[in-house]
Amino acid sequence: MPTVVNEYPFSQVDVFAPGPKAGNPVAVVHEADGLTTEQMQSFANWTNLSETTFLQKPTHPEADYKLRIFTPASELPFAGHPTLGSAHAWLDKGGQPRLDGELVQECAAGLVKIRRADTDLAFAAPPLVRSGPVEPAVLEQALASLGIDAGQVLGSNWVDNGPGWLGIRLQSAQAVLNLQPDFALMDQLCVGVIGSYPEGGPADFEVRAFVPGFSVPEDPVTGSLNAGLAQWLISEGVVDGNYTVQQGTVLGRGGLVAVTVEGENIWLGGVSRTVVSGRVSL
Repeated sequence: MPTVVNEYPFSQVDVFAPGPKAGNPVAVVHEADGLTTEQMQSFANWTNLSETTFLQKPTHPEADYKLRIFTPASELPFAGHPTLGSAHAWLDKGGQPRLDGELVQECAAGLVKIRRADTDLAFAAPPLVRSGPVEPAVLEQALASLGIDAGQVLGSNWVDNGPGWLGIRLQSAQAVLNLQPDFALMDQLCVGVIGSYPEGGPADFEVRAFVPGFSVPEDPVTGSLNAGLAQWLISEGVVDGNYTVQQGTVLGRGGLVAVTVEGENIWLGGVSRTVVSGRVSL
């Protein structure tokens, strides 16, 4: 029998993009309730982007929509830039949130709040599912894969809000930019590295995110990692308020993430831009 092909509204959105083609693109398939998990994973593998998402009708009464998030290799319970890009795409296609100025996304990690401010969107950092010290053997593997030794590390911690992140803080942004990871040694680890810029730099920190286990050796700009790093840095007093992160520099990008602290909430935001809009056959 011939394969049944259906068309779906489609968007490709550049996220954390202060300028054209500066951020991290996410592919968004709208009205995707009829797709199977296998179809979603197959399409995510085909796009070969860090993440591809699928918008569905919500099942939770407080949610505006449900989102499923896939890397080329597997499904994620939560990810930051797909959250903002999908919210932007949903609004762009005429989505009407239940609450003025705020969206609620349903995903495998639970409900995630997203707020609008002019052209920017920001999500509330979800709770960490794992925090605390990184086990010595795991940290040794991570450092070996980064080609650095313990003397270059200012701190390390689990900062996992779903994907499995562990965070490592280096002495400077330049030390982060100089890294040349060995992805075979890194294996299935999800490693995020952060270092500070001197005053007058392009941002307060530079971040790099390595996820070879998800078929994404280096992610251009990463919301979930920056959310976890923010919770760690704030809890340890490394930062005491709002700050900015540049990410994707070595990949020729220059994404910009704004971290805003308001009471108990930490918001991660930036500019999202629709780059492609049309229909896709699946």
